[in-house]
Amino acid sequence: MKVQILFDKDTMAKDLRIGWGVSFLIDEVVLFDTGENGRWLLENMGNLKVNIDKIMAVVISHDHWDHTGGLWELLENREELKVYACPNFSLSFKRKVERLKGKLIETERVTEIVENIFVTGEITGEYKGEYMPEQALIVRTEKGLTIVTGCSHPGIIKIVGQVKKDFPNMKIYLVFGGFHLIDKNKQEVKFIAEKLKEMGIEKVGPTHCTGYDAQMIFREIYKDDFIFIKTGQTFEI
Repeated sequence: MKVQILFDKDTMAKDLRIGWGVSFLIDEVVLFDTGENGRWLLENMGNLKVNIDKIMAVVISHDHWDHTGGLWELLENREELKVYACPNFSLSFKRKVERLKGKLIETERVTEIVENIFVTGEITGEYKGEYMPEQALIVRTEKGLTIVTGCSHPGIIKIVGQVKKDFPNMKIYLVFGGFHLIDKNKQEVKFIAEKLKEMGIEKVGPTHCTGYDAQMIFREIYKDDFIFIKTGQTFEI
């Protein structure tokens, strides 16, 4: 199954926009998050020859500007697009999706979107002392499960633990996306990276809010099983 990196903080090509937030396209049909800016996202889609009409659903990990920023322009170009959100997202987010004629779907628990692509449903997290609902994406392939994260405000270990609980007999091939370790010290990051190893995570691709220093710690621990995530990149899972 193909993954395309449509938006992130680093790029493989000079003609692609970069910034804060992420946007990942899975198998050409499910878009996970939309980055900080709709015009930039659509520009990247055009340069990467993404067929916007093939996209069947958008999954928003959490209700922060750098993950929802591109959604509104996308909905203006694709009416009736399914938008998967956590039940405890803000009322203003939900009303805006409906005003732009998106089909809002609120996911409390693990839910299959299309064959072999799931959302975890709402997982309890925290940001600056406030409740932060977040969900991740799960892709099931012959290689195992791939978990895609936006910012991991609930904690990356907690998210992986939830997926292991919901898919008890499946190995986890890859975890990539934002791990939100930019404010953690080296000892904490090392503990988390080693814990993921213990949990059987074969490969990792930490990016976005993980922080460069934390990424280097993961690279040191995972070696050849570390994946750099960059805008314009395509890989198979």
